[in-house]
Amino acid sequence: MRIDPAKLAYELVKNDLTLKALSAKSGVSRPTLCYIKGGKRCSDTTGIKIANALDVDIKDLLED
Repeated sequence: MRIDPAKLAYELVKNDLTLKALSAKSGVSRPTLCYIKGGKRCSDTTGIKIANALDVDIKDLLED
């Protein structure tokens, strides 16, 4: 799956989170989050962990 970097950045700002804080909250490593924020693909499991940590539906983070 591919998370939209702009949507991820928006949710980070909305939740007042840094990548380090999101990493701690989601259990996804900071380097992995950096790759995803850079537009790289991630596994379904990783995407769901990120969405759950941001308290959004995974569909809200995916590229259109």
